[in-house]
Amino acid sequence: MSKKTISLSVICLLLFTSSRSQELRANITVISNRISSQIDHKIFTTLQTALFDFMNNRKWTNENFQPNEKIVCNFLLNLSGSLDNNTFQGQLTVQAARPIFNSSYQSPLVNFMDESVTFRYIQYQALEFNDNRVQGAEPFAANLTAIFAYYAYMILGFDFDSFSLRGGDPYFQRALNIVNNAPEGTNIVGWKPFDGTRNRYWLNENVTNSRYTSVHDAMYEYYRRGMDQMYDRENDARSAILNTLNILNTVNSENPNLMIMQFFFQGKANELSNVFKKGSPDEKSRALDLLTRLDISNINKYKQDLQ
Repeated sequence: MSKKTISLSVICLLLFTSSRSQELRANITVISNRISSQIDHKIFTTLQTALFDFMNNRKWTNENFQPNEKIVCNFLLNLSGSLDNNTFQGQLTVQAARPIFNSSYQSPLVNFMDESVTFRYIQYQALEFNDNRVQGAEPFAANLTAIFAYYAYMILGFDFDSFSLRGGDPYFQRALNIVNNAPEGTNIVGWKPFDGTRNRYWLNENVTNSRYTSVHDAMYEYYRRGMDQMYDRENDARSAILNTLNILNTVNSENPNLMIMQFFFQGKANELSNVFKKGSPDEKSRALDLLTRLDISNINKYKQDLQ
């Protein structure tokens, strides 16, 4: 075999290895129908492609993920308006799911809408992000990649938490680094405690504050000892999920109105109802009592399904 052939084989192997090692399988959608037709909407097609490449081709961890291990996630950027100089505003819906062992079912892991996304994007510009220089060269351009990188790390944190006890800590810390060094400027919000009670700052604060470490225990208990065991040991799995609700209820009683509580339950109502529908009358009663305290927005559903 010639040296040229060997070199080509090595390059192909490296490219194959690289393509397998990425952590996310992110779907990106940019909706721009509320943006003036005076702006060439081709820019948003380019933006969608750029964000797809940024999220899927970047290496976010030191771990190697097999193709079937990649985290399935969706990012829907719904633009609501434009400012001067190619600057846009909108909302970002972030969703991620986690596969359940011995099934084809994907359990909701993240389901959250970020109401405060402001950024600058010039068509065909490269999306750059550096953990050591989050603020970048220009605040509004840097805010776009900072927000998407933040949610990449948060998704990784919750995913790792669900497979190993406190496994997500390194990624929550990387998200904290973004919060602490986020771009600053007029109309750039969501990174500070005074920007509201349900924002990027508070979500990360809740998962990095040592007062709320039981939340991480609950995440592991829910997925690894609960959902992952539903196929082989359904009764034990249901008991573990009930224990999860007890853990979260203790946290909620001691620290009312934490953002992480609403965040945890977002998108899980159907799943929880289905878990406890098959439970004993006592399990249904206990679950209903806890769920009506913890997930107020879905009280009527739980009452309908579990009474």
